[in-house]
Amino acid sequence: MTTITDPLDTLRGAVRGTVVTRGDPSYDVSRRVYNALHDRRPAVVVHAVDTADVIAAVLYAQEHDLPLAVRGGSHSVAGFGTVDDGLVVDLSRMRGVRVDPEARTARAEGGATWGDFDHATHAFGLATTGGVISTTGVGGLTLGGGMGHLARRCGLSCDNLVAADVVTAEGSLVSCDAERHPDLFWALRGGGGNFGVATSLAYRLHPVADVFGGLTCYPLDGDVVRAWAELIADSSEELNVILVLALGPEEPFLPERWHGRPICAAFTCYSGPASEDDKVLARLDGLGPVIGRFMERMPYPVVNTLFDEQLPPGLFHYWKGNFSREMSDGAIAAHMEYGATMPSLESDTAIFPIDGACHRVGAEDTAFAYRDAFFSHSFGGTWTDAADTERNIAWTRDYDRALRPHTEEGGYVNFMDTDDQDRVRVNYRQNFDRLRTVKRRYDPGNVFRLNQNIVP
Repeated sequence: MTTITDPLDTLRGAVRGTVVTRGDPSYDVSRRVYNALHDRRPAVVVHAVDTADVIAAVLYAQEHDLPLAVRGGSHSVAGFGTVDDGLVVDLSRMRGVRVDPEARTARAEGGATWGDFDHATHAFGLATTGGVISTTGVGGLTLGGGMGHLARRCGLSCDNLVAADVVTAEGSLVSCDAERHPDLFWALRGGGGNFGVATSLAYRLHPVADVFGGLTCYPLDGDVVRAWAELIADSSEELNVILVLALGPEEPFLPERWHGRPICAAFTCYSGPASEDDKVLARLDGLGPVIGRFMERMPYPVVNTLFDEQLPPGLFHYWKGNFSREMSDGAIAAHMEYGATMPSLESDTAIFPIDGACHRVGAEDTAFAYRDAFFSHSFGGTWTDAADTERNIAWTRDYDRALRPHTEEGGYVNFMDTDDQDRVRVNYRQNFDRLRTVKRRYDPGNVFRLNQNIVP
């Protein structure tokens, strides 16, 4: 007697995790991603618990001609962690982090967040450059480059990557580092999710325990921006200050008359000795009139949670990003114009310094191409009501048009949205053709195309 097996039953039998489809009670939770702008309905979500599950899911998607999305922390602003009518490989149950304190390395599973990573490494007084929101996924941030509080001192996240395990389009597990599959290892460090599913990533760690961190707030003023750029150029690499333009938060450290008004904020992480904290405060005082401040010594993991409450899952986001080699008068004028018209309390502009250790890596040593940039500009609307979508997107696009003449052609791929595919070549600049060669080798059919896509 011939029996017909449901393909989904075959998939369920092949994985130890959970397979969720439409109609299942957990479907709406399983399909949800961080950015509420992307309300998509995949056909299948595979909650993988190990590499074997990932391999089974990748092979199933190809066998049944399903578009494939990979989800780690699900923070992709462009919503690449989900897809209509396709298969989502969800890594969120693969969150283990194993630290080798003697070797000063840590290996994280592909679904780990930076909160998971920082918790594990802090027990040994160690850290590496990670995201500024603790719920950000380790994998997605690193594959795009990885900017954060330790970048000036320790380099980008991808600069600290020492090895990775990747499930490729053909369902093979490839372990890569500087000696094994060095072409793939090179491409992973900034080339995004174009080459496979990173099921584990190993990092170099640095001695970082407590830091002096927090926010110092000033009125929105171009002179504050200029003074901040000068501060970065004239400070030790242990001092990282991200400049934020926003509406004043409703926090006790900021006087009520500044709530909801345009401000500049110096988001500071100083990883040097506590004996220098007062000098750091004096430098911050020199940026402009201080209208509010929250600064204290804290464990390094804490500084990466300071914006978690303001930016929970379920908000709507639309972002853009650009690099620049200087903070020109034209760029400052654009930031002042749009900083004064922020569309919501949740919206902001964040300008990351990417000098110091980031510049000690060659422009062709990793896929991250803009080693001559000093600043990375991230800006965009964040809002709570779907009815405000059109207004926020229009504001962000206008901001982008105003800033483009004063910045480099390309920007950071993790700040790009779904309508930025035309920028992929300039985002990778001199490294694009080499990336395309690696893409042809490991994913000639472009299975991994839900990303800032490098077409093979």
